[in-house]
Amino acid sequence: MCNSIYKKEVVRVRHHFQQQHQNHVLLDGLKSKWWIWDSIVKDVSISMEYIHAYLERTQKFECGLGEFGQYCPVCLALHQHLLDCSETAALTHAAVFKGYYYKMCGQSHLERFLSSPDQYVAPGCPRSLPQAPLLPSRLTEIQVKNRFPQQAELKGFCPVTYLDGKQRYEALVRGRMEYAVDYRERIFFCETKQKQDKFMRTPEAYWDQKLPSKVPPLDEPVPITALPLQGYLEQSVAVPLIKAMTAAGCLRPKYPFLSVQRSALLYVALYLKAFNHKSTDYTRQKYKKKVALLEEDCALIPYLSSVMREKFRPPGELPIDFQFKLNKFLALGELPGASDLL
Repeated sequence: MCNSIYKKEVVRVRHHFQQQHQNHVLLDGLKSKWWIWDSIVKDVSISMEYIHAYLERTQKFECGLGEFGQYCPVCLALHQHLLDCSETAALTHAAVFKGYYYKMCGQSHLERFLSSPDQYVAPGCPRSLPQAPLLPSRLTEIQVKNRFPQQAELKGFCPVTYLDGKQRYEALVRGRMEYAVDYRERIFFCETKQKQDKFMRTPEAYWDQKLPSKVPPLDEPVPITALPLQGYLEQSVAVPLIKAMTAAGCLRPKYPFLSVQRSALLYVALYLKAFNHKSTDYTRQKYKKKVALLEEDCALIPYLSSVMREKFRPPGELPIDFQFKLNKFLALGELPGASDLL
């Protein structure tokens, strides 16, 4: 059991420490404890040397973020993309140059930066980072609601889907609040996470669009209580009621001393209570037992009619349970009514 849990969790644990701290080291557990101890001391010493060297460099250069902040300077220079690297806490793809460090989006861009850093930082960089008000930022649903009564631009349609769809009517797709973006103090809703990332990279291409005079209507949900009676019943109880009536039609219940109509209504009522998914487990189990009891009582009439023929049969020729079921049938006639079952 412990071994299976270890195999299941060790991959994620290894990935976490390697991604966040770069300090995951594999050791041979078949070696002696002294060998393992020496290996641990050696690896920890190397790691501490790296940390001390890094702290010395940062203190010497007073290292801080460069003029590009958390944005990749290589993406900005080559593709004019604003690729925010702040979501990656690790400095795996970071480089220090002239007392400042710069974060790159990947290994290939890190190698480009290290080969010729002067091409990607001021004054040799072809493009500079826009001012803070011109940088896009992601918004949470709470932040969007706190900015009420400000409304989303493009009436909530996704700007990326609309432009990529060549601004056709079919490309007018509603965005979602969970993928909201703030740009130039305006709110934009994107359709998916991928569309949101695309807007964040090149906001200038998507923010200034005009909607056509005719747009799709709002998909506002209709409250179920606002429907007419037939529609309300159809949307609320149609499916469970059909199942209950189908079960009653298959069983054709006839409760002793009750009419066929009243027997069917009683069975449908118990069936709806027994299979109501909004009830508690205790309530459902309680009424399922009552449904089973009702089915058992309804079976008394066909049973007794098949045993009690016109000709007299001696008690010895009758089934063993005949007297018990006959007494139960007669006892049901003395009950006040079917309300005891509900």
